[in-house]
Amino acid sequence: MKLLALETANEQCSVSIVDDTQTLFFQLDERAKAQTQTILPMIEQGLQQANLAAADLTAIAFSRGPGSFSGVRINAAVTQALAWAHDLPVIPVSTLQALAQAAYRQHQLTEVTAVLDARMQEVYMASFRLDAQHIMQPVDQEQLLDYAQAQHNARFTLVGSGAALVQAQATEYQTLAASAQDIASIAHQRALQADWVSAEQALPVYLRDNAWKKIPEQGKS
Repeated sequence: MKLLALETANEQCSVSIVDDTQTLFFQLDERAKAQTQTILPMIEQGLQQANLAAADLTAIAFSRGPGSFSGVRINAAVTQALAWAHDLPVIPVSTLQALAQAAYRQHQLTEVTAVLDARMQEVYMASFRLDAQHIMQPVDQEQLLDYAQAQHNARFTLVGSGAALVQAQATEYQTLAASAQDIASIAHQRALQADWVSAEQALPVYLRDNAWKKIPEQGKS
């Protein structure tokens, strides 16, 4: 099995290629809002370094949101284009789940409430718990909440860019962000069960209705 994993739903961009036993390629570009310029060259570099063609891949995994509107849109569009062009299945992964996976990977946290700043005095939130396969699994629904609602719904240790917005003292893990490594970890387990979808179902998840109308209000481009 060989998986290509993409993460642009945050303001950074990362690409990973993994097989059943190891990471064949990983690259992270932390420049804000540079995904459009970096994602395709990074994919090409990854395939070359892993000595693979796109047609050799088993599936493409991507961070499907919620997150930065433009970042989520880029991730879904690139994934769809590659999957259609090479007749590959797709594994959409929740950005919040990937954030929870990053909390386990980096800090060995096994129960977290993942919180992302959604702008406009709101956050995206969901809680996760580690399973026997070392994957963080949801214990509740992804939601778009105002700060007061989020504080009421926080179950576990808060991680992510919205953590301190919900609880002022929750600053320890507020800079934590998911990468394609976390997308790959989650997607690999799903790929073992052929838990994937076709290219046309590689759809972004925004949680906010009419997200495109609110970009100026979010301060997004």
